[in-house]
Order: sequence, then structure tokens, then C-alpha cells
Amino acid sequence: QVQLVESGGGSVQAGGSLRLSCAASGDTIGPYGKAWFRQTAGKEPEFVAGISQKGREIYYADSVKGRFTVSRDNAKSMLYLQMNNLRPEDTAVYYCAAGQILTDWTKPSEYDAWGRGTRVTVSS
Repeated sequence: QVQLVESGGGSVQAGGSLRLSCAASGDTIGPYGKAWFRQTAGKEPEFVAGISQKGREIYYADSVKGRFTVSRDNAKSMLYLQMNNLRPEDTAVYYCAAGQILTDWTKPSEYDAWGRGTRVTVSS
């Protein structure tokens, strides 16, 4: 089983940037597709971005296209999310997730492992 730990969250003003990181440990061999989700109080986790094991497939939610960039460094077992031009509606707890068999990347139930999350707050 892979363990995931997110970092890099914080508070920024609208228009600012943050870079989230997700460190994997344990069974990091995979192959694992990895993704970022976000969640606000009382809502289901929302898919943000996903990237396949070798980076050949990359997916984004429409709401973050052109502003967020997902990447991974398999040698370091790291996943990243560069977030630019942040908006107040991006405020959420951000989670990284890993899954071996992903037919619908947007479905939280398809992922085998989750981190504990890192909070992002964007003020107007």
C-alpha cells in the first residue's frame, strides 16, 4: 500500500500562486495513476487534475484548465500541482490520490490511497 502526504497549502490573495506537493512512500512501484482532488465542507471530493504513471495522460477539470499544472517525478516519488491565478472559489482542502486501475479518473471511489489533505485559502 502506498502512503501519501501533501504539503504546500496556505493562504494567498486572488491572482496568486501556490505549489502543492505530494510525497509517496511504501509501495511506490505501482503503476499508479495519481490525481488531485479538492473538497469543501459538506460537498463530495471534486476532481482537479490527474496524471498517468509515465505522464502520457493528463486530465484537468474544466474549472482549472489553463491555470493549474499537474506533474510528477517518479524518481522522487513526488506529485505536484502548480496553481496559478488562484480564485476564491479554489478555496478547499486539496488531497492527492493514487490508483492502479482508473477507468474514470474523476471518481474518488476508483482510487486506492489518499493523503490527509492540505488546506488552500484564497481571499478576494
